[in-house]
Amino acid sequence: MPTALITGVTGQDGSYLADLLLEKGYTVIGMVRRTSTINFDRINHIQDKIEVVQGDLLDQMSLIGILHDYRPDEVYNLAAQSFVPTSFTQPVLTGEFTALGVTRMLEAIRIVDPQIRFYQASSSEMFGKVVEVPQRETTPFYPRSPYGVAKVYGHWITVNYRESYNIFGCSGILFNHESPRRGLEFVTHKITHTAARIKLGMAKELRLGNLEARRDWGYAGDYVRAMWLMLQQDEPDDYVVATGETHSVQEFVEEAFGYLDLDWRQYVVQDPRYYRPAEVDLLVGDPRKAAAKLKWEPSVDFRQLVRIMVDADLEQLRKGQHTPNNPLI
Repeated sequence: MPTALITGVTGQDGSYLADLLLEKGYTVIGMVRRTSTINFDRINHIQDKIEVVQGDLLDQMSLIGILHDYRPDEVYNLAAQSFVPTSFTQPVLTGEFTALGVTRMLEAIRIVDPQIRFYQASSSEMFGKVVEVPQRETTPFYPRSPYGVAKVYGHWITVNYRESYNIFGCSGILFNHESPRRGLEFVTHKITHTAARIKLGMAKELRLGNLEARRDWGYAGDYVRAMWLMLQQDEPDDYVVATGETHSVQEFVEEAFGYLDLDWRQYVVQDPRYYRPAEVDLLVGDPRKAAAKLKWEPSVDFRQLVRIMVDADLEQLRKGQHTPNNPLI
């Protein structure tokens, strides 16, 4: 029975990945930071099936200690300061977690057991001001936020440890992926949650920033499957994981509100406070390498994704719950 360590296990991707690995018979170790308000909502349904341990990407010795104690076969590094707007207001903290945290984990692997297979959560935000469309593994990076810059560092330090120390390190360059477990601060869940509240008479407006920004949106449950597949290959490599389709924020709004028989124009207000200092206008990935080598393809399309999220928000709101906590989705 293989053992996997997941950093960021309480997040959207971490919870879906834990579900997947448990189904495959893994022993799952979930690393969480010690804080006064740890949120286990996303893993409540599996908390008795995984072992939750305290560790911190800012603390090298805690990582070495966890690897030494649990001897995982695979490490999935999903922990990060992952909210792009926050990276502009807390750029140094973002760099510590999202960039240097990767180095600390890789160094811990090198010290404890270089045979551990390592997955690094790279991001389409690394492409930023894109130099070609669609973006593929060979597309040059041009990040437009401290978050994107930090992810570029994490990506290249993984390549460096792979080439310098022969560590089986893979980076998944994941494009935007959403679900009912997405944090409410992210625009997609903000849209579906507020649309559901408007439908139920609990809200009157939705304030958003740039409606023209275009993203390649997929389903998080599909994307964690690609993470696992990367670490099952004979050789480590980096892969773009995407749907190959791009949609604007406005299209996401139209689909969510239309599904609820609402006219979005009556409720959506563009607010300058939600514009980024440097915008990423167009992201669309080329997933052909992942399809060919990993035999991976998405199972949920754009319309299905939006409707899954809207339905989940309606269900939660009707139950009086205001956070995503549906393990069945």
